[in-house]
Amino acid sequence: MAFGDKLKEYRAKARISQQKLADLTGVSLRSVQNYEHNKRFPKNISIVKRLAEVLNTNTNELLEEQDYCMIDAMEKGGTRAIRDIKSLTDEVVGLFAGGNLSESDRDAVMLAITNAYWDAKEDNKKFTPKKYRK
Repeated sequence: MAFGDKLKEYRAKARISQQKLADLTGVSLRSVQNYEHNKRFPKNISIVKRLAEVLNTNTNELLEEQDYCMIDAMEKGGTRAIRDIKSLTDEVVGLFAGGNLSESDRDAVMLAITNAYWDAKEDNKKFTPKKYRK
């Protein structure tokens, strides 16, 4: 189940409106709406922690293993990086579809791909002119 779907489910169980959740966590109403519609993902883990705390759960209940990669992508490279990761994961789904990889093998492949991505980003920094580096 996607992060947004879980968030919506836990919010409904807690009988909290989107506006109240936004107020209690310090994020905008629009952000909560985008999270629940799976249009956006929290920028960092601290937001997920606040959401989990207000909803009387923990981050592991709201997040899947691959969601941690998304948060890592957002923290390291912003929205462009998260789009790249999403695109990559969507393409990798084809690799897993119809195959008989175990859950641990799937996790290992995903971790290897994520690490390769960040290694490539780091290597590319040395070719970026200094005036364009962050």
